Amino acid sequence: MQQDIAVGSTPWYRALSRGQWGALLAANLGWLFDGYETYALILTVGLALRQLLDPALHAALPAYAGTVIAITLLGWGIGGLIGGVLADYIGRKRTMMLAILAYSLMTGLSALSWNWGSFAILRFLVGIAIGSEWATGTSITAELWPDDARGKGAGLMQCGLGIGFFIASFVWLLVSPYGPGAWRAMYLIGILPALVTLWIRRGIPESALWESANRQRRAAVERKRSGAELGAHDAALARFTLVDLFADRVVRRRTLIALLMSLTTTLGWWGISSWVPPYIGGAAAKAGLPAAQWASFAGMSYNVGAIAGYIGLGFLADAYGRKPVTMLFFAMAFVLTPVLFLWTHELHLLLLVAAINGFFSLGQYTWMSTWLPELYPTRLRATGVAFSFNAPRFVAFLGPLVAGSLIVELGGYGLAAVSVGFIYILGFIATPFLPETRGRKLPETV
Repeated sequence: MQQDIAVGSTPWYRALSRGQWGALLAANLGWLFDGYETYALILTVGLALRQLLDPALHAALPAYAGTVIAITLLGWGIGGLIGGVLADYIGRKRTMMLAILAYSLMTGLSALSWNWGSFAILRFLVGIAIGSEWATGTSITAELWPDDARGKGAGLMQCGLGIGFFIASFVWLLVSPYGPGAWRAMYLIGILPALVTLWIRRGIPESALWESANRQRRAAVERKRSGAELGAHDAALARFTLVDLFADRVVRRRTLIALLMSLTTTLGWWGISSWVPPYIGGAAAKAGLPAAQWASFAGMSYNVGAIAGYIGLGFLADAYGRKPVTMLFFAMAFVLTPVLFLWTHELHLLLLVAAINGFFSLGQYTWMSTWLPELYPTRLRATGVAFSFNAPRFVAFLGPLVAGSLIVELGGYGLAAVSVGFIYILGFIATPFLPETRGRKLPETV
């Protein structure tokens, strides 16, 4: 009896092995680098395009910026689908390494852009590489962490994005005073993550669940090639994972619901929240203060809130369930959009509201890293996670285009942000239709 009490009172974090912590750290770092690279674009796109565009086109700069961000997002969607499929066939660890190497190289090349067209093409390639990383980190963390702490692991992994955003804001604060070419330095710094792949190669194990599923897949494929009749499970293993994703009615239904929720989160971020730094920077410029400096302040404030939100959603989801917590985050993001973009005007108060907004609007991404792996069997987990996370980008990439055009047409950020913000209602309505999975084992078959 005393022994049972002792075991039950052991803090959750002490029950984790070195390999489990190592996998989390590797996934967190991969997402951190993605975050740095993504936010570097948001912080520098205006300055970069001001240098790369003909002066006669500067009046339409928000529309060009929206185009570049949209192209990056489109590449992210394509790369995410590729990365998810690769992770199911060649392994979580190997795919993660390839993704980090690829976006380190592409980010460095972005610094060499000579006009806005070359910049847009290189950003598309960066997006492809970035998109490949998230699903692998999410899958390996979910498969290695225990059932009762999976949400916590997902939140701690996901917060790497916010940390990367914060680092990018801080680095930009230091680099931006160095003149019109300072944006190139931001992208050159993005080469550094390539060094981490050496540590990843030696520092973390491959997922045992994936290794087992991969052995079963190989055996099923061999039986199919030999002409043997396959049972339902072997037939599923032998199918291409993207086809398998829609072959089963239960998996197909979950995927369609997750797509609506993912579209909400993705469009909300890229169509609204990515404009927080330039919005606050513009407000500072009207007050006679340096816009670049206040944009950095806004980015840091927003991402302090986001980091807390990433971690908070994961811990809350383990405590109260995936469904109610995700609905809360959608509702609060909807409410806080007009609070930030319409009703708050004093600069220091704007920074505070940006932090609160970041907690809910960017922090809500953790529902995906927490909930999505629990909806799919191991044989197609990375594909399912990647598809649900990335496919909405083929629609959401229109968000920056629409928002950029709305900002120009409506003469400011406020009404444009609120108009796009109604998307959060879609996520709130869709969430109740997914099954609650708190504390359950990862499914092996569905």
